Amino acid sequence: MAKESMKAREVKRAKLVEKYAEKRKALKDAGDYEGLAKLPKNSSRVRLHNRCSLTGRPKGYMRLFGISRIQFREMASNGLIPGVKKASW
Repeated sequence: MAKESMKAREVKRAKLVEKYAEKRKALKDAGDYEGLAKLPKNSSRVRLHNRCSLTGRPKGYMRLFGISRIQFREMASNGLIPGVKKASW
């Protein structure tokens, strides 16, 4: 499990990105890079990092499911993900 502070930091960043999205777009279209520099660093979309929604693990993230590879394997083995089954040949 990830530290609660790390999860909270990501949530805070996501809120900032959402809050400043339109303002950033307008400044970028206008070519006002000084105005962009005055916005908070964490309002930039590239500073977001994907994390597992269950454990908060930052690595091994599967975008299609929104969880880490470890949780995916565990849930698939237990039949909790519809349409996914263990391959055997």
